[in-house]
Amino acid sequence: MTDLNLLLKHTARSLYLSARLLPATVRDAFCISYLLCRYADTIADTSLLPPADRMQYIHAFPSWVAKRQTHPLQTLTDKISSATPYQYEEQLLRNFPLCLQAFDQLPAPQQEAALQVVDAVCHGMEIDLQTFPPENTGQVQAFSTVEDLENYCHLMGGAPGVFWSQLIALSVQLPIEKKSFLALGKDIGDALQIVNILRDLPRDLRIGRCYFPQTDLQANKLQATDLLQPENAAQFEPIKQKWLAWGRHKLQAAHAYLQALPKTQLRHRAAVAWPVLWAADTLAKLEQEKNLLDPSVRVKIPRSRIYGTMAVTPVILASNKIFCKWLNAKLSVGK
Repeated sequence: MTDLNLLLKHTARSLYLSARLLPATVRDAFCISYLLCRYADTIADTSLLPPADRMQYIHAFPSWVAKRQTHPLQTLTDKISSATPYQYEEQLLRNFPLCLQAFDQLPAPQQEAALQVVDAVCHGMEIDLQTFPPENTGQVQAFSTVEDLENYCHLMGGAPGVFWSQLIALSVQLPIEKKSFLALGKDIGDALQIVNILRDLPRDLRIGRCYFPQTDLQANKLQATDLLQPENAAQFEPIKQKWLAWGRHKLQAAHAYLQALPKTQLRHRAAVAWPVLWAADTLAKLEQEKNLLDPSVRVKIPRSRIYGTMAVTPVILASNKIFCKWLNAKLSVGK
C-alpha cells in the first residue's frame, strides 16, 4: 500500500491525516475506496470527453471495478490522462491497475462496502452530468428543489459516511445498533458535503453548477446566473444561512457517534473527531465570510488550526463531554 498511500497523501491531504490514524484492519479499505472514487471523479471532470461519453463511462465504472475489468479502464486512461494538470492525479490514472489489485486483496465484506460507496458516488456524478451544462459554456443551471440538493449530499457525503461507519462496525463492538450507527455516519457525511458545496460555490458556478435549488433562489428573487456577480452576496445570504444551519444540524450527530466509539478505540475516535472539528471550523469561517460569491475568496481553515486540533487529541479522546462541549462551541460561532 506504500504507493497508494502516497497517492492518497497528495490527492487528499486532510483526509490523509485522518486515514493514516485508522487501524490497519480498515485503513487499506478506506484508502482504496477513496482512490476508486477519485478516479471516477477524474473521468467525470475530464475536458477531453463530451458529457455523454463521461456519463457512459461513469455508469459502467462500478461494474468494471466489481468485475476487475482492467482493459476498458486502461483504454480510458490512455484517452484522458494527458488532460489533467495535476501530477499526482496523472499518477493515480496510470497506477489504477495497482488500485484494483489492492481492492482484490480486501476481505469480502469490505469489498462489498467499497462497491456500495463507489456506486453511490458515481450516481452523484451522473446527476452532475445530467443536470448541469457542459463546462465553459457560460451557462449556469441550478438544482430544482431542496430534495435534489439533500439527495445529492446523501450520495456524495452521506454514502461515504455510511461506508466509513460500516468499516468501523465490521471491526469494533458497538454499544448501539448498527443501523443507528450508520445513520449517524450518514448525517456526518451530509454535513461534510454541504461544507464542500458552500466552500466551492464560486468555482462551481463558473463551470455551470449551482447546487442551491431554484426554489431557494426564487424565494430570494435570484436566478442561478445572478450568483456570478459578487454584488449579489447580500441577497444570497439567507440561502447561505439556511444551508449552514442544515450543516450544523447534521454535524450534531457527531456527539452520539463519538460516544458510540469505545474509548479504547483511540485511532477510530481521532480519525472521526478531526474531520468533524475541522468541518465545524469551516462552517464558522463560512458564517463569517460576507461575500461568498467572490471568486477571489477562498474559505479555508489555516494549517495552524489543523495542527492545533491534532495537538489536543489526547484531551479530545479522554472525555466525550469535553469533545461535545468543544464541538458545540465551534458550531455556535457566528450564530
